[in-house]
Amino acid sequence: MQDMLLIAACALLGAVVAGVLGAFVLRLVRHRSLTVSLYVVVFVAVAAMLAGTLMVAQAMFLNEHDLAVVTTVVAMAALVSVPTAMLLGRWVVARSRELTIAARSFGDGGDFAAPAGAGTAELAALSRELAATSAKLHESRDRERALETSRRELVAWISHDLRTPLAGLRAMSEALEDGVAADPHRYLRQMRTEVERLNDMVGDLFELSRIHAGALALNPSRMSVYDLVGDALAGADALAREHGVRLVGAGIDPVPVEVDGKEMSRVLGNLLVNAIRRTPSDGTVAVSAYRSPEGVVLSVTDSCGGIPEEDLPRVFDTGWRGTHARTPPAGAGLGLAIVRGIVEAHQGRAIVRNVSGGCRFEVTLPTVEV
Repeated sequence: MQDMLLIAACALLGAVVAGVLGAFVLRLVRHRSLTVSLYVVVFVAVAAMLAGTLMVAQAMFLNEHDLAVVTTVVAMAALVSVPTAMLLGRWVVARSRELTIAARSFGDGGDFAAPAGAGTAELAALSRELAATSAKLHESRDRERALETSRRELVAWISHDLRTPLAGLRAMSEALEDGVAADPHRYLRQMRTEVERLNDMVGDLFELSRIHAGALALNPSRMSVYDLVGDALAGADALAREHGVRLVGAGIDPVPVEVDGKEMSRVLGNLLVNAIRRTPSDGTVAVSAYRSPEGVVLSVTDSCGGIPEEDLPRVFDTGWRGTHARTPPAGAGLGLAIVRGIVEAHQGRAIVRNVSGGCRFEVTLPTVEV
């Protein structure tokens, strides 16, 4: 028993010495290639075996022949281990280089394509993560391009829509100043109308800027959807009469919601104004509200004839108007963008879909427990 303890102690001492030296060398070469680290690990293993064997041999007083046999066995193990480590190191390094080249490609603006050769489990996991990151980056670039396009369209349309009433105001003010206005009171009424248009545009821009900056402060309170929709219909009634459009409030369930009444009234008002202006005379705009498994759904259905399928994803984008018209009532393309921003601030979602003869805008709000 004592002999076995002595042998174990001698072998452990030799292995510890080799391991300490190997750890020191590994620290020195930690920034080098993985192949170098594999060489060090193999040499440490062989050195630990050899050091332990030599110390045990000295303690056991082996003769020269037996010591030579043991040393030869260790040398043969090293002779096989070192080439194996070299092959493994070259294979891992080659896979790593392929992965580096593939990663560089999508970092330069392309898409990530995983290397064809099979790698280790860790390299395969890294490859999958890079592929997922590449997909997210591609989506982000698409969104950025879409937003940039929307911003350019918004600047162009806002510039035109502001220039038009300003030009009219200038002409009417000059006519009044020169005393050539045949009906000054009519000019003043028209000037007030144009000023209100400008005020509405500036108000929409300010609201949109607050939404984009995350500075939209909500003051939610519990209220009935029935009252919310009723107020919105009453506010849009005059515009509907002017355009010869029928407003219908059908299937409005008196379910409770917890929302900012002012902001949500703006949402419904924007949807109704948009629907009324897009619906031809003698058409119908219907409003409904009901509870669904996803939440409380408010819908506004018009008779505009539908939206082209390719335009549906852009309906709520800033500056989108669905037409190249530059004159009222097309607007600046801010109303629906404001709708989406306010609804998302309430943790809800806004969607649009085509229905028979028109389209339906749906706003889904979180359900309030009764």
